[in-house]
Amino acid sequence: MKSIEPYFSTIKSLIVFALLLLFPLFFLPFTNEFFITSKMYLLAFGSLLLILISTIELAVTRKIQWKKNIFDNVIFLLLISFALSIIISSPNKIQALFQPNFGLISILALSVFFIYLSRTVKITKLSNLGVLSIASLIVSLITIIFFFKPFSNVSLSENFQFLNNSLFSPIGSPLNLMIFIGFFVFYSFLNLFHKKDKKSLMANIPLLLINLLALSLIVFTMIRDKSGVILPPLTLSWYGAVEVLKNPITAFFGVGLDNYASMFTKVKDFAYNQSDLWQISAFNTSSSTILHILTEAGLFGLVAFILLLATMLKKTIKKNYVYLLTGIYLILVFILLPPSLISFFLLFVFLSQISVNKTQEGTEDVQSFNLSKFLPLYIGIIVVSFAFIGASTFFLGRFYAASFYFKSSLSAFVANNLNDTYTHLRQSIVINPFDEQARINFSHTNILIANNIAENVQKREEKKEKEPPKEGEQQESPYTEEETQIVNQSIQAAISEAKAAVSLNPQKASNWKNLAEIYRNVISAAEGADTWTVSSYQRAIMADPQNPQYRLDFGGLYYTYGNYDNAMRIFEQAITIKPNWDNAHYNLAWAAYQKEDYQTAALEMKNTLDLINPKESSKDYEKVKKELEEFKAKLPKEENQATEEAETKGEEKLNLPEAPKTELSPKIELPKEAEPPPPPPSSPTD
Repeated sequence: MKSIEPYFSTIKSLIVFALLLLFPLFFLPFTNEFFITSKMYLLAFGSLLLILISTIELAVTRKIQWKKNIFDNVIFLLLISFALSIIISSPNKIQALFQPNFGLISILALSVFFIYLSRTVKITKLSNLGVLSIASLIVSLITIIFFFKPFSNVSLSENFQFLNNSLFSPIGSPLNLMIFIGFFVFYSFLNLFHKKDKKSLMANIPLLLINLLALSLIVFTMIRDKSGVILPPLTLSWYGAVEVLKNPITAFFGVGLDNYASMFTKVKDFAYNQSDLWQISAFNTSSSTILHILTEAGLFGLVAFILLLATMLKKTIKKNYVYLLTGIYLILVFILLPPSLISFFLLFVFLSQISVNKTQEGTEDVQSFNLSKFLPLYIGIIVVSFAFIGASTFFLGRFYAASFYFKSSLSAFVANNLNDTYTHLRQSIVINPFDEQARINFSHTNILIANNIAENVQKREEKKEKEPPKEGEQQESPYTEEETQIVNQSIQAAISEAKAAVSLNPQKASNWKNLAEIYRNVISAAEGADTWTVSSYQRAIMADPQNPQYRLDFGGLYYTYGNYDNAMRIFEQAITIKPNWDNAHYNLAWAAYQKEDYQTAALEMKNTLDLINPKESSKDYEKVKKELEEFKAKLPKEENQATEEAETKGEEKLNLPEAPKTELSPKIELPKEAEPPPPPPSSPTD
């Protein structure tokens, strides 16, 4: 039996080596986000393969060996804190599991990878960071090559358009690329002073120069293209972290993994609406990993993570200044930048590096258990392990397939193929019914189908002879029975999918906003949709009270149906939270005009004119200038004063709300299940 154990050890070492080298380079263009998502699945399936090999080894040898590691307990504590956060606080628990950058599966896969990485026998003389530095060299070379856009003159399919991006790299986003390459620039620079032998210099100098060149090109390209990394304001990230401490449950367990957006919308302030970021209604991550962990996983998660970092620092102090300063680099990344699978991967590889020496020296505490005499336990462990591997592989495979179909639906939509868009989205939801974005997209796809039929009917009616109907002839519905049935089904499916997204996470304002939009689109075709639209807008505004766009849309609903009093009231609220928004003033001006309040109308149209830059929006400027003259013509002579100066900000295209396209007569009666949850006792717009 002893002769077979090295065989299993070699297999595990090869798998670990492959994962370590492939992780930075691996991506597949088959999902919507195909860099980090692909890396997460690579780690997850790789970890399951390692567990499978260990299970087979246990079945053959009937022995379990466990080598203690200084980081085991704190990593386990971190996993427990994330799991409890999902169980107790996360509204959409399944989606929280599969979040690539900061989901439980990502951290669990990294933890399993760390266990094997820090314990397996090496198959090369290179350290773990040495192997990863080779990957960083390849990433840097690819980054340098793509800076010159080698495929700019090549016709690429839609799935491979990313190859024309001068910031392309297998790592993914420019921020992740800078974190990864910056780590090895820093690490190799420190090694130049620590390892002064000729061999080390020959290895570290080329690595440093190539990585430094790649990093410089990244920064240069971002400055040249003005494509800076967009992060939420640090002040709001801090406010969100402090807010969770006000409730005992959220203080200990956070708002739940994959639920940061719900907290961000609660702490947005007036200053945010005056910034250039105001059109981003919510961010999914904090600007700081530390603050993000506190917000989503609470004090329990934060303490576990700080213990992990503190243990790391304690370990590096006992080694040398290269490890100490490299550890500080990682800590600064977690303090100053959002959570990322790349930064967590670097952390776990670094932890394996600083704890691997004890294993090599044979001084680590190794516990061995022979299960030959405990047959029920032996069989039980094997059965449970195989069941876990089988179930995990099944669900990971299903969720990856769902991501594939979701990406296919987006490609079909770009190609203007509505049938394939519908088919792929439906398949994605059947496989993974917990994907909020897929549900939202499917709701809009169904509305698009209904609208397309309405447009076709309208074109068909326009082609008919323009003769008055004969006396006594009954006016028939322009819709055929089949068209009416399709529209009916599409409307009900759209509402059902939008409600499903709300049910998955009722704390997310964007889900309520989507439901309101779906109801609004079918007001002319479905009984009761107008009331439900109002209720959904109220819930969206409650979840995101500082969002001027929601209030503009809500006021537009009243404007479209002639309720100008409510329209003006809500437009005024939009202006209160964003005074420099030209489109809000414009809508208020027209609502006042329709109400024959010409003084307010002229004043608000003048405010609109003052907020438009004539050089950037000349058409809007001329349009508003002309309408202002029309409004002023309605004023008494003593109130008609003209000042036509325009100096300012604002690139928003001015528009007024429009009525929905889909109309049915008589309207369809929706089932009671289509009704949204009841609105809160007091409306946020009252």
